[in-house]
Amino acid sequence: MRLVIVSGMSGAGKTVALKDLEDMGYYCVDNLPVALMSKFVELLEHNDIPYDNFALSIDIRNGKELGKLENELKKLSDNGYTYEILFLDASDETLIKRFKETRRTHPLNPGGRVEEGIRREREKIGFLRQSADYVIDTSKLLTKELRAQVENIFSGNTEFENLYITIVSFGFKYGIPTDADLLFDVRFLPNPYYVEELRNKTGRDEDVRAYVLGDENGKKFLEKLYDMLDFLIPRYIAEGKNQLVIGIGCTGGKHRSVTVAGELYSHLCHDEDFGLKLEHRDIDRK
Repeated sequence: MRLVIVSGMSGAGKTVALKDLEDMGYYCVDNLPVALMSKFVELLEHNDIPYDNFALSIDIRNGKELGKLENELKKLSDNGYTYEILFLDASDETLIKRFKETRRTHPLNPGGRVEEGIRREREKIGFLRQSADYVIDTSKLLTKELRAQVENIFSGNTEFENLYITIVSFGFKYGIPTDADLLFDVRFLPNPYYVEELRNKTGRDEDVRAYVLGDENGKKFLEKLYDMLDFLIPRYIAEGKNQLVIGIGCTGGKHRSVTVAGELYSHLCHDEDFGLKLEHRDIDRK
């Protein structure tokens, strides 16, 4: 029997994760009262239920009973049951935006400021995040990307490390991505903008790519970039980092940065130790 406890911040995507687990064949129970947890798990094991995998969603909706969760989890362990905790999180700014978009009130501060509800919720469920086996930060994730991460963890046989990498190409003339952890300036590479037949193309086109990488400096830069990130990423994983945004910038964000970002994505995409996506922020600007 595989038992998954789904929890996290209100608005972070717990409903999406639970629905995805259900689609994967898990028997799912939403908002199970904490006091019933150990008894419920016993019933699952000793009754003829045609499921091997179970997911229980437990969160702040349990109110004061949530304070008893640590004892209930200890009971499970003492009785020989194993479980995994999936914690969904997002930045305060993202959660506030989602609450405003849906016009919902926060369950801990109905009728009051969402910010205060989020602060109190973090205090009350912080112990779950610290003890979680898997933490997914959904701040930058689309629904389909969240589903892909859940499926990677619970339907595949690969080991999931709590790191999701976003590679974003951009143009310095439009500003630096504010959430970038690492920034690389590739304006030293040959600029296709000054080649008439390449000007209206992008770094996705093969002839632009060949022009940018045909320079010896481009090849050397990629070698050094790969070497550095191959060194850093496992150490970020070991340190517990769960989001890494790598910015690759050129002047306008259409040629050089797009090419280099694409090459980096191709280099990293075969590694199953982390999630990965590629964004070209300014590629469609005129």
